[in-house]
Amino acid sequence: MLDHVFISVSDIARSIAFYEAALAPLGITHVLDYDGRQGPPGHPDIKGFGANGRVFFWLREGVVEGRAAHIGFVAKGISQVNMAFAAAMAAGAFEIHPPGAQLHYDPRYYAAQVRDPDGYNLEFVYKEWQH
Repeated sequence: MLDHVFISVSDIARSIAFYEAALAPLGITHVLDYDGRQGPPGHPDIKGFGANGRVFFWLREGVVEGRAAHIGFVAKGISQVNMAFAAAMAAGAFEIHPPGAQLHYDPRYYAAQVRDPDGYNLEFVYKEWQH
């Protein structure tokens, strides 16, 4: 199980606004800002997102390798996938595929994918057998 993920973004303010909107339907919020000066030398300033008392998704300003990452966010149901997709699109995402069953994986795998403003591939996913 993963504990956390950092991604580098080109415009931290734009990315914070995007992720605040796109992740809100999943109950994931911007919960913590970490001043890199509190850490070891060279630690970046980071902006943390999380839910249920955990901070697990972090943004840092830096060199973007957008196509190098695919990040899947868990949804609690089909409606959350649909709402997250709509929120991400309204916040400036680019559609990869709209919400629907991913039959090539499993008929109970329901997901949507978008690219964020830096090109990261985001998936909002509900897997019935895991919930």
